[in-house]
Amino acid sequence: MAEFKSDFLRTLQERGFIHQISDEAGLDDLFAKETVTAYIGFDPTASSLHAGSLIQIMMLHWMQATGHRPISLMGGGTGMVGDPSFKEESRQLMTIDTIENNIASIKRCFSNYLTYGEGPKDALMINNAEWLRSLNYLEFLRDVGRHFSVNRMLSFDSVKTRLDREQSLSFLEFNYMILQAYDFVELAKRYDCRLQMGGSDQWGNIVNGIDLGHRMGTKQLFALTSPLLTTASGAKMGKSATGAVWLNADLLSAYDFWQYWRNTEDADVSRFLKLYTTLPMDEIARLSALAGSEINEVKKILATEVTAILHGRAAAEQAAETARKTFEEGGLSENLPSIDVPSSELDAGIGLLALIVRAGLAASNGEARRHVQGGAVRINDQAVSDERKIIGSGEVTADGVIKLSLGKKKHILIRPAA
Repeated sequence: MAEFKSDFLRTLQERGFIHQISDEAGLDDLFAKETVTAYIGFDPTASSLHAGSLIQIMMLHWMQATGHRPISLMGGGTGMVGDPSFKEESRQLMTIDTIENNIASIKRCFSNYLTYGEGPKDALMINNAEWLRSLNYLEFLRDVGRHFSVNRMLSFDSVKTRLDREQSLSFLEFNYMILQAYDFVELAKRYDCRLQMGGSDQWGNIVNGIDLGHRMGTKQLFALTSPLLTTASGAKMGKSATGAVWLNADLLSAYDFWQYWRNTEDADVSRFLKLYTTLPMDEIARLSALAGSEINEVKKILATEVTAILHGRAAAEQAAETARKTFEEGGLSENLPSIDVPSSELDAGIGLLALIVRAGLAASNGEARRHVQGGAVRINDQAVSDERKIIGSGEVTADGVIKLSLGKKKHILIRPAA
C-alpha cells in the first residue's frame, strides 16, 4: 500500500478508512499542496442517522482536523428518488415535508463532529435540493443525460445485482446515479469541491461523477471509498438485536448508545478504537495489546470515547457510571433508561407482554413471549416465567419504580406517572 505524504490520507490509512482511491498519487499531491474541499452525501431516509453512518462522519471529521474543508451534503433532492444501490426493492417514496423534517432532525448530530462556519476550513452543510428541485427536465436530459451510457450503467454491480435477481428497478431509481453524479459537478463548480467520499457500495456512483465532471469541464475530480464494515461475527454495523443504533438522543439514549459499544466483540475492539475514536494511535496500540479480563476495561474506554464525541463527555461518563452501578454493584441507578406509565394503568394492571413491547424490549407480543419462555425476563431482578402475568402497582419498589430487565444488559425503569 502507498506511503502517503499528506496528513489526511496518512491518517485515514493508519486508521483503516481507505478501501479504494481513484488516483492515489494525484489525490495525495492535492492534499499535500492545498486546502481541499470534499463531501459525503447523506440521504434523509429517517429522522436520524444510525451508527452505520459514523465511519463516513468520522472521515469528514479527520478531514477538517488535518486542515481541510468538509461538506456534509443533505439529500433534499436525491431523497425524493432514493438510492437503489444494493437494495432488494424500491425505497418508500417520501413527501417533501417528511424529507425536510428528517434533514432538520439529522443536522443536530453533525455539529458534534464538525465545526461549521464561514471560514476557509469551516465545514459546510448544503442541501442538494438547491439545484435539483429546480431542474428543467428537457434541459437536464440534453445537457447532462447525453453524457451517460445506459450500457455502462447496467454494468454497475449495484444495478446488475438487482437485475440478476429479476427484481424491479424503476426508471426513477435508475436516475439516482445521474443525480448523484450531477451533485459532484455542481459542488465542484460552486465550492471547488474536488473529492467525493463514501462507502465502497458508492464507487460506481462516485466514478460517474468524476466522468461527468471531465465531460462538463471541471477540474480533475477524485473518489475515495471506505470499506463496508461488519462486526467480526458478520453483523451489520449500526444494528442491534432491538433495532437501529440511532445517533439522535431522542431515539436512543446515551446509555443505550454506550452499551452498544461496550458490547463490542473482542476481535473488533482495536479496529473500532481506530475508526470511531480520536485517541492517539500510540494509545490505541497500548490498549490493543491488553488481553484477558483487561479487554473488558478497553471496551468501556471505547464506549466512553465514542459516546463522548456524540453526546458529550458528561453524558458518556454518566452512562459508564450507570452501567457500573447496575452490573458491578447490582444496584438500581436512576440514570437507567425509563418510561412513564400512568398510575391508573398500573393500578388496573398491565400484561407482562404488553409492558415488554411498550418498554421497547421487543417489537411484538410474539417476540416478548419468546423472551419470557427463554427465561430472559426479570421484574425487579426476579425471573418471570408466566407470560400471562399482570404487572401492577404492587411491583413498584421503595425507589418508586419497577425494574424491567431483558437478559443481563438491558434494563428499563417503569415510572408511575400521574
